Amino acid sequence: MLAIPSDLQAQFEEHLRQRAIPNGLHGLYKKWLRYYLDFCQKYHFPPTQKQSLPRFIQKLQEKKQTKAQQEQAATAIKFYYEILEAKSPSNEEPLIQPPGPQKYSGFHDDERFSIRERGAKPIQYEKGIPPDSRNSLPSAPMRSFSRPVPSPGKKPAEREGGASWKAEYARLGDEIKVRHYSSKTLQTYKGWVQHFQTFLRSKAPGSLSASDVKEFLTFLAVKRKVASTTQNQAFNALLFFYRYVLKREFGKMDGVVRAKRKPYIPVVLSREEIEAILKHLEPPYDLVVKLLYGCGLRLFECLGLRVHCMNFDAGILTVHDGKGQKDRTVPLPDSVLPDLREHLESLKDLHQRDLARGYAGVFLVNALEQKYRNAAREFIWQWFFPAKQLTYESKAGEYRRYHLHGTHVQKAIKEAVSKSRICKRATAHTFRHSFASHLLQANYDIRTIQELLGHSDVRTTMIYTHTIKSRTLKEAKSPLDF
Repeated sequence: MLAIPSDLQAQFEEHLRQRAIPNGLHGLYKKWLRYYLDFCQKYHFPPTQKQSLPRFIQKLQEKKQTKAQQEQAATAIKFYYEILEAKSPSNEEPLIQPPGPQKYSGFHDDERFSIRERGAKPIQYEKGIPPDSRNSLPSAPMRSFSRPVPSPGKKPAEREGGASWKAEYARLGDEIKVRHYSSKTLQTYKGWVQHFQTFLRSKAPGSLSASDVKEFLTFLAVKRKVASTTQNQAFNALLFFYRYVLKREFGKMDGVVRAKRKPYIPVVLSREEIEAILKHLEPPYDLVVKLLYGCGLRLFECLGLRVHCMNFDAGILTVHDGKGQKDRTVPLPDSVLPDLREHLESLKDLHQRDLARGYAGVFLVNALEQKYRNAAREFIWQWFFPAKQLTYESKAGEYRRYHLHGTHVQKAIKEAVSKSRICKRATAHTFRHSFASHLLQANYDIRTIQELLGHSDVRTTMIYTHTIKSRTLKEAKSPLDF
C-alpha cells in the first residue's frame, strides 16, 4: 500500500490539530488519506484533483462501508485538498508525485477499505454477513488479477476509463432477485463483474463488446491459469450480465473455448474415520456433523434448519428451500434422536431468555414476516442451530437471532480432522459424499439415494459408483432362478 510522504503526513497531522480533531481519531483520518492515495494510484486518478473524490466514495460504497465512515473519509480528503490549496505550486514541490506507468494490483483487496470507525457499535454477527443469506457462505478471496497499463503509444480513447457501473450493479441485483436465485449466486456474479470492470479499467458499459469478454476469459486461462470450473463460472456470470443487464448477446466468439471440466471423484471417509472426527468435536458442532453424515445434508441446508423442520414422531427431517429452492424429506437417524431431543430442550431455554431480553425474533426469508407478524418470535420458527450472539440491526435499532455460521463449522471440522490425523482432504461436504457412498455400498437403490440427496438428475448421483468397490456378478443368471 502506498505510504504517505513524511512531509505531507506532518502537515496533515498539524492540519488535524488546527481543525480540533480528537487525537484518538488522527490515525483513522491518516488511514483514509492513505487509502485514497492508494486508490488514485491503482485506478490512475490524479490525487491532486477533486474530481477523483466521488469515485473514491463510490468505491467505499461498493465495499459496504457505513455512511459515517464515508463521511469521515470525505472529510479527511477535504483536509488534504485544503493543504494542497494552501501550498503554492509555483514555489513549492508537489506533495504527491503523479504515479508513473505501472501495474495496479488486483481487485479483491478488501482489507484496504475495511476500517471500522472507533466508537461505533459493532455488529455482533460475523463481519456483517447479510442475515438473509442462508446459503451465502463467504467465499475465499480470489487471487488478484493484474493487467498491464496501456503503453503511451496507444490512442487516448483506448486509455479512457473511470465510468460508473453503479446502475449496472443495481440492475444485476434486481435480475438475480426476480429469478429467486440464491444470494450466493448474486455474490459470485457481482464479484466476477467487478473483476471484469477492473480488468477493463471501468470502461463505459455502453461500449462493451464480445471482444472484451474474449480478452478477459483468455487472460484468466492463459495468464492466471485458473481452473476450468473457475473459467466457466466467469463465463456464466458475464453471459448473465450481458444478456439480462446490458440486454445484448455475446454473439459468436471465435477463439474462446469453454473449458472442459475434468471428472471429479469425491473424497469418502470410512465409519472409523468419521467416529474419530466426532470425538474431537464439541457441541453443537458434533451434532451438525452427525446430521451432515446421517441425513446427507449440505452445510447450508443443515444450518438453515428451524425447529418445525424436525418431526420426531414420524422420525423424519424436512429440508425447506434446499439447493434449487427444492424441499425434501430424509429419515432421522435413530441413534441421534436422544441428542436432538436434548438439544431441543436447550433451545427452549434460550428462546425464553431471548424473549425476556426483548429481542425482535429470528431472521425470516423474503416477506414471510410481513405475512405472519409474530412468526419471528414464535418458537417453531427459531433456528435449530442458533448463533452464539444476537445480531444488531442498525437500521431498525433492534437485536435479532441468526443461525450458526458455516465458517465456524468448517473451522471446527478442520481442527478435528487435523487432530484425528486422517490423511484425507475432508471438509463439511465430505460427510455428504460419505453418506451416499455408504448407502450405495449397502446395496441401496441409486434412485433412492438420488431422492435422499435431492439431485435433479441421476447422473449426478452416479458419480458415487466410483467411490466404492465393484461387486458385479459376471456369471449370467435368469431372474427366475434368483
